[in-house]
Amino acid sequence: MRAALAVAAALAAACLSTRAPAQKAYGPGVSDTEIKIGNTMPYSGPASPLSITGRVISAYFDEINEKGGVGGRKLNLISLDDAFSPPKTMEAARRLVEGDGVAFIFATMGTAPSSAIAKYLNSNKVPQIFLISSASKWNDPANMPWSIALPWAPNYTSEAAIDVAYARAKNPNARFAVLYQNDDAGKEYLRGVKEALGADADKAIAMASSFEVADPTVDSQVLTLANTKADVFMIYSVTPRACAQAIRKAHEVGWQPTRFLASGCANKATVMAPAGLEAGKGVLSLGALKPFVEAPKDDPAMTAYIDFMKKRLPNADINNVAGLYGYTVAEALVVLLKQCKDNLTRENIMAQAANLKSVPLSLLMPGITLNTTPQDFRPIKDGYMLQFDGNDWVVASELLRGT
Repeated sequence: MRAALAVAAALAAACLSTRAPAQKAYGPGVSDTEIKIGNTMPYSGPASPLSITGRVISAYFDEINEKGGVGGRKLNLISLDDAFSPPKTMEAARRLVEGDGVAFIFATMGTAPSSAIAKYLNSNKVPQIFLISSASKWNDPANMPWSIALPWAPNYTSEAAIDVAYARAKNPNARFAVLYQNDDAGKEYLRGVKEALGADADKAIAMASSFEVADPTVDSQVLTLANTKADVFMIYSVTPRACAQAIRKAHEVGWQPTRFLASGCANKATVMAPAGLEAGKGVLSLGALKPFVEAPKDDPAMTAYIDFMKKRLPNADINNVAGLYGYTVAEALVVLLKQCKDNLTRENIMAQAANLKSVPLSLLMPGITLNTTPQDFRPIKDGYMLQFDGNDWVVASELLRGT
């Protein structure tokens, strides 16, 4: 605890230091000309469809660099493949920190890979900035003061609670079937469902079934869940393949519950199209990002994103919303680095990440901004319910507040 308090004091001091007359202060990986940024991404393996996030981040930084960088410093992204394998993530992180000398690790994909390197990074006081996970474990500044996430939506516990409340508002006596990935993230989502149901959990949950990321299919689990004839089917996974299979198999066997899809899977290109657009019609998912629209009307931000993708990544599937998220998290990092000004020590980078005040990002939905404090590392707490209409994701609710 003393160590955590010492880190908190250092971060607070760093915040105060930004108010003093501007003086350049650099940590590892930073110079007058560049900021060296480390990243891991599943460019191979079962989660490889998510790797477009890394390619979009790199392209976004290229555009920033062509405009002069941040404070005159170019953003030098070193992105390594970890195949969504925690041991490979650990190996890559050590190489990035100890070999490449990066200033910080940014936007590692997934709860398990990010968890694998959190202790190492925190022990060495290396910021783990805007890692990609909605697990509530990342809101732990006392024990992990160097790790902060930027998820697609509120954390898994809040997402599950909002999903349950939305379902019960339509059917107070609904029975729930839950398919979840057998890892910390999936177990947290299931726990969130149980907590939201409270004393009714044992009666209301018809069945919960898990699967492994490496499983070739989830068909047998879905068939077992379908036999319960539950009113609500909740699907949690970070791998698009499992999400698509779950939607398709439920449709094939004629099971027609209200379906909730984890926010990270609300992706037309990698989930709904493989599942079958008709099979996915009506599926619900919580989100904080604007749903992708190929022909936006009166939305300059979405138009700018589409123009960016056509120019920078012309061969990428523009319908893959993992790209839209990459654009958003890259935009968030640029805002953060500008907030650091010329104090680019690791301490101040982390301190500024913990002091975001109503930060707007171009592709966040109305009413949603980034907000953090040294005591609360959750940048996003609220979202909207989205529904797949057979062709696109559309907004289906007012702003839903998380806790």
